[in-house]
Amino acid sequence: MALEASFRELSSQLGKLRDMLLALRLTIAEDKPLKGEAALVDQFEDSILDLLGSLDESLSAARAAQKGVGHPLNLDGARRALTTCQDQFHQIELKYGEELASFERLKDLERLGTRGGEWRPWAASAKDGVEQCREPLDGVSRALAACWQEIAERVGMTSVSVQATNIGQKIVARATAKEMVEESIS
Repeated sequence: MALEASFRELSSQLGKLRDMLLALRLTIAEDKPLKGEAALVDQFEDSILDLLGSLDESLSAARAAQKGVGHPLNLDGARRALTTCQDQFHQIELKYGEELASFERLKDLERLGTRGGEWRPWAASAKDGVEQCREPLDGVSRALAACWQEIAERVGMTSVSVQATNIGQKIVARATAKEMVEESIS
């Protein structure tokens, strides 16, 4: 894949993840049952909002990296922005795994569904939404890897090799003081 196309794909994949998280937030916060409250709902919503904040930073860095691979080419700027994007995405993956998709959290959702009434379909929908985020996370991960590969290949193409040669030069060492003294004596 071409350099610019890889970075466009990264921004696209981050956008898909953002859309999925916004849909999950809508399910968690807006579609929750009207009767009864659950602290778990607030915890999930807070986690999703944190993820969206990190995702906005990652997306901003991806756009800066995309600008760096445009014309004029600023490969070092693109590399630095891609590093920021990667760091933010790593935080997103960790938070997703620990605060949304962990076995304990998904089990908590199931327990909340045992309340009956509207909680059962809400919990099932929330669990499906959490699990559906895995695919766009994988897409971003693949897009990041492609961007790094493109940068590595581009850096390898632009390497410069310098080789010094002494063609046509004759280097003569001056006589030492001892040799000069010996020549003058004879």
